[in-house]
Amino acid sequence: MRTRLPALALAPAVALAVLGGTGTAQAAGYRYWSFWDRGGDTWKYATQGPSSARPADGDVQGFRFAVSADSQDANKPRGAAGFGAICGRTPAVDGTKRIALVIDFGTAGDAPGGENPPAGRTACARVGEDATSAEALAAVAKPLRYNSDALLCSIAGYPRTGCGEQVSASRPGKNAGKDAESTGSDDGGPSTGLLGGIAAVLVLGAAGVWQARRRRDQG
Repeated sequence: MRTRLPALALAPAVALAVLGGTGTAQAAGYRYWSFWDRGGDTWKYATQGPSSARPADGDVQGFRFAVSADSQDANKPRGAAGFGAICGRTPAVDGTKRIALVIDFGTAGDAPGGENPPAGRTACARVGEDATSAEALAAVAKPLRYNSDALLCSIAGYPRTGCGEQVSASRPGKNAGKDAESTGSDDGGPSTGLLGGIAAVLVLGAAGVWQARRRRDQG
């Protein structure tokens, strides 16, 4: 009986060791449009998505297409134009608001294969007082493309394909390389096969205890 108990005792430790080891795996990057708010001369990663954010008249917001691992690694929109420079010629009108938008299509290194990023642009969107950032963007940069999860995939038709796809890179977010294999597990978490192996260890350990108890009861 004692020879089987260590197998179960070690199973959780094995599981933790294997799971802990996956934390050292190289983080993957994702190719997507990030969304930003500007205060003064500083860009800050938006705390809401464009479909829920409701900017006020005079706000400056930005969109940047790039490869990044997370919000800490994301590339900010380029350009120093403020609200005055972007919306200075768009007069205020009752019942509407003006949102200054900076749209940065990124670099060639961030572009999907076979595509070239357009030149960056700015635009002043005049929209209703209750409009969201997504509605402001749609007013000046169609066509927009979203996926089934409402993730913004394309602005002004760029890129033509893809949406938040994972890419492998030695430096995620810094002009990453080609797309990762869809069967890989580059997200830093355990793969399905790994979890299955851990489950098998736990099942085998439990079976050992059951057999030991059965023999003890029969003896």
